[in-house]
Amino acid sequence: RLRERYGTDVDVIWSDDGIAFRFPDTDDIPGTEDLIPDPEELEPLLTEHLADSAMFAARFREAAGRALLLPRRRPGQRTPLWLQRRRAADLLSVARQFGSFPIILETYREILQDDFDVPSLREVLSDIRARKIRIAEISTESPTPFASSLLFAFVAAYLYEGDTPLAERRAAALTLDREMLRELLGEGELRDLLDADQLATLELELQRLTEERQARGTDGIADLLRFLGPLSTDDIELRTKETDVAAALGELGDSRRVIEVTMKGEHRWAAVEDAGRLRDALGTQPPAGVAHVFLEPVDDPLGDVVGRYARTHGPFTVEAAASSLGLPVGVVATALRRLDEQRRVVQGAFRPGGVDLEWIDSDVLRTLKRRSLSALRSEIEPVTGDALGRFLPVWQGVTDEPPTGRGPLLELVRRLQGAEIPASVLLGDVLPIRHRDPESVLDQLMIEGELVWAGRGTLGARDGKLALYFRDQLPLLWVPPVGEPPDDDLHRAIRDHLDQRGASFFKAIYLACGGGDVGAVLDALWDLVWAGEVTNDTFAPVRAFGRARRSKSSGRPSVAARFPAHSAGRWSLVKDLVDDVIEPPSGTQQATAWTHQLLDRHGIVTRQSVAAEGLPGGFTSVYPVLQHLEETGRARRGYFIERLGGAQFALPGAVDRVRSGPQDTITILASTDPANPYGAALDWPAIDDGRIGRIAGTYVILADGHLVGFLDKRRLRTFDLDVDRNTMVASAIARLGDRSRTLRIESIDGLPASQTPLGRVLGEVGFAPALRGLSYRS
Repeated sequence: RLRERYGTDVDVIWSDDGIAFRFPDTDDIPGTEDLIPDPEELEPLLTEHLADSAMFAARFREAAGRALLLPRRRPGQRTPLWLQRRRAADLLSVARQFGSFPIILETYREILQDDFDVPSLREVLSDIRARKIRIAEISTESPTPFASSLLFAFVAAYLYEGDTPLAERRAAALTLDREMLRELLGEGELRDLLDADQLATLELELQRLTEERQARGTDGIADLLRFLGPLSTDDIELRTKETDVAAALGELGDSRRVIEVTMKGEHRWAAVEDAGRLRDALGTQPPAGVAHVFLEPVDDPLGDVVGRYARTHGPFTVEAAASSLGLPVGVVATALRRLDEQRRVVQGAFRPGGVDLEWIDSDVLRTLKRRSLSALRSEIEPVTGDALGRFLPVWQGVTDEPPTGRGPLLELVRRLQGAEIPASVLLGDVLPIRHRDPESVLDQLMIEGELVWAGRGTLGARDGKLALYFRDQLPLLWVPPVGEPPDDDLHRAIRDHLDQRGASFFKAIYLACGGGDVGAVLDALWDLVWAGEVTNDTFAPVRAFGRARRSKSSGRPSVAARFPAHSAGRWSLVKDLVDDVIEPPSGTQQATAWTHQLLDRHGIVTRQSVAAEGLPGGFTSVYPVLQHLEETGRARRGYFIERLGGAQFALPGAVDRVRSGPQDTITILASTDPANPYGAALDWPAIDDGRIGRIAGTYVILADGHLVGFLDKRRLRTFDLDVDRNTMVASAIARLGDRSRTLRIESIDGLPASQTPLGRVLGEVGFAPALRGLSYRS
């Protein structure tokens, strides 16, 4: 892939420690997305470029030697390696003209099946796409210890690059019969793909052993013998119902519609139309009195008999067919090869759990594939909403043991950017359950200019909604908040100062407003912050804002006086960051960016999830982009989750993961957390009194994705909570208490907390009786 991209050779060397690439002189260094192929394109890429490798030439030489295609000039004397290479190169120069040359196919088979662990690599790539494995992209000034050993090996490998043997150089011009290679390698996969239950059912149907396919009456028995061939009386009775078999066979025999023959030493009944065919294929002598027309020779009696056996059975071995027909194995094998040339049968590994190569009728294989696919589709029927509640937290990186460091924080911000989250919830709940030490790393990234934040609306006096962005993504994802911006004298003064002077500390802003009440100027500044007009180059003032108290100073304070903590940092206009691009993004570019962002955040995008994001234009604005992603194979459309409509688009890895089974886990999320699907993609449960919603300071309790509890300040409401899960739920609430440090539960389902079964379990995990309810003590 990299050679095709750069149009020149890209050197590579690998070992158990890693892989090293040497790129041509370029400023366009590829990222992880260029180095990680999709699982579906793995085998085609390998097949296409395998002939360029030295391994192919070496394996070809070995295979040709085993096939005695490289004979020794004098028996008893060894041939030098250089001469073996020359002879192998000469043979390859001729064989490359024929893509179906057996030794070439054997070389591919040996490498792909014996040398390469392709199934494991495909599994790793699938886990990367499903986000079970995370890729971290890191730049270093000097090689790591692993990289150092690779670089040393790199020099040694390419020191004599021009001395490549002739066979390796000529292998690049190899042509290949891809269809034959698929027949050689690809059918082996069917053993794992075909459904064993569907195969068993199909074999019963082909043998007319299922109730709906059993024969009835005299005509039914005659048709049965024409379809299955000669059968004993007992076999016929197994395949008929509501019929006197002995009387029916007597009637058919008297009318000469069936005849009695001897096969493998036992008496069987056969359709009279098969008299000549059985005679010529199996040597069965027809009884006297058979009409001459039924004794006429047919074109291929053996092929007809063996083909009928294949047509009425599932995958079978040559030995099984020979034993059933009473023929030598070699005769049956020859007949099957002739049928294979006519595309009537196929050889491969088909039976689940089998070990030998089998034969199967082409039509039977098509039916089996179709039914197996139908069975697979039944397994991927839409899942319930609980599965979405189980999937989203895992997809968004919620874990009991969050990682630490710069890379994981960048990854979680990449997934959350643009989401409107209350500041108190972001700092106290959303980030801590995804990262162990988010605040220090977040501040560092903002100081470096990697990340920015912007207000998205106020929530009372001490809180507001905000969103995080990568600086380079802000112009694409920025959506101005709805509503009229604040516009009194102080607001205009702050706005004009930042517009003319650029980023400024609060001291300069305060002086530009003419001094006066510090609290009034600071409140006006934060009005502009929550309106989405002003931001800061650090996150410290957001943390301090929730703890600050309005300063009501009288008179004109000294300019040198200490300003409140939530005034720290440099303030700037958001529009300066949005407009800081060479060319403003078009509407299509913004819709594309938002579509990718929604897929990255939710994994499965539905009309409801887009509506919950508050995106202007709603689902209609991103639907054309989703359609294009589906057409190009980068997203899948389907009915994945019940009751969310048919227009659902998902990343391939998300589809596999949302269908994973139950895990019996308890998860507590802030109700406004983007990982909580309730109140967004999923509806809240119906309640008789009170209300529940995505409100700052409230929490949802999910048991394996199912909503079992809603914690609103000091009141806990439960929904279908199994008493067997009380201990797990109580432990999860205790972990929430460790994080929030102050947690008191006064009532559970309208009753005093200490008088409920769950309340008594809470007392065992750190909650103690208080003046009102139960209070948590770490």
